[in-house]
Amino acid sequence: MRSTIRARLTLLYGGMFVAAGIVLLTLTYVLVQNNLQGPRGQLMNQVITSAQMPDTRAVPGGTPDPLRLMQAPVGRTPDPLALLQGAAPVKQGVAAGPGPQRIAKVDGKVDGRLLGAVDSGGKAAYFIQRQRVGGAADDFQKATLDSVLTQGAIALGLVALAALGLGWLMADRALRPVQRITETARRVARSHDLTERIGYDGPRDEVRELADTFDTMLGRLSRSFDGQRRFVANASHELRTPLAINRTLVDVAVRRRGASEDVRRLGESLLVVNERHERLIDGLLTLAGGENEVTERTPLDLADVARHVVDLAAAEGGEAAERDVTVRGELSPAPADGDPVLLERLVQNLVENAVRHNHRGGTCRVMTGVHDGWTELTVTNTGPVVPAYETETIFEPFRRLGAERVRSDRGSGLGLSIVRAVAGAHGGTAFASPNPGGGLRVTVRLPNSGRM
Repeated sequence: MRSTIRARLTLLYGGMFVAAGIVLLTLTYVLVQNNLQGPRGQLMNQVITSAQMPDTRAVPGGTPDPLRLMQAPVGRTPDPLALLQGAAPVKQGVAAGPGPQRIAKVDGKVDGRLLGAVDSGGKAAYFIQRQRVGGAADDFQKATLDSVLTQGAIALGLVALAALGLGWLMADRALRPVQRITETARRVARSHDLTERIGYDGPRDEVRELADTFDTMLGRLSRSFDGQRRFVANASHELRTPLAINRTLVDVAVRRRGASEDVRRLGESLLVVNERHERLIDGLLTLAGGENEVTERTPLDLADVARHVVDLAAAEGGEAAERDVTVRGELSPAPADGDPVLLERLVQNLVENAVRHNHRGGTCRVMTGVHDGWTELTVTNTGPVVPAYETETIFEPFRRLGAERVRSDRGSGLGLSIVRAVAGAHGGTAFASPNPGGGLRVTVRLPNSGRM
């Protein structure tokens, strides 16, 4: 599963903090190590050595007692100058006197031959004890470095967890303007209201530029679509007048007393073409108006609207009777809020489409109800087999199936486009699916008002 930007930013913040902490811990370890091995570390070793050396208890005018040097309690500070006064230089590991003696340890104990040295035996015991105390100083340095590393790693882990939590909160705060832009874009896509704006008033940074650019884009889209709808509406209104004049002239010519049979047939064909043009213009006007969001809504039952359309379609002399198509209604309460005129046109287009794209003796079923919290209208029919890949394209304007694109006796090609536009203006959706035995099933979903 792909991680979100917030999670990636949190990991980035935490990773950078951990990397910086590791670098800081490494530098601290190196500095402490150098400090322990430098002049201050040597001074500390001398202090530790002086604190742990036993009392020499030297005999006046003589040499210290070796047994007392080896058995004396720790914690008394000797006088190194008094021990070494008048003594010959002694190399580490060798006792002074006639016959050098090797200082050796067997199982952690001093070799007994060392005690056989002559009068310099006391000095040899002192240096043996000094070697032991020097080992303790080395252990102290190692323990100090280990403590710095261990405790620093534990502290770094705890602070890294706190940094991840803080990074999660900071990422949320940084992405809040982006979430606001996303919510606005989602509302615009759902409601088709291009007049809404983000209106982000934060500092002039990259997020502000993104919000301003999005608002500018919405403004240009709004002006473009408004201009397109105004052009369609104005052109349709302008074309209605000449079409009405043409219909009147043709009708007068056909009904004239001296009109020949050829003139009558030609007039009837012109009236059919003129009627199709009038339906096309009426459909364009409805499509231009249906794409606007419905602002004034009336509570209604979609079942009542569908019942009225079904009764008109099944009446004697209607289009369904002419094509021998049976129209049945299975209507359950379907509360909705909307424009009654537009919703009636929606149902009418679906029923007309189901009747026209059918075969003789076929059926058309109109069903309403509430499903999954949505008010649904479903119109299904028998007829030719519809490919599944064509169910989306038939909602495009002037789009027909196969060879029927060039036929004009089955409508203007705007029926389902108007259905989807009206459904979208009411905050709903429209989709289609082919029936297994032929025909189409079109479903319209509208928000449920819940008043019934």
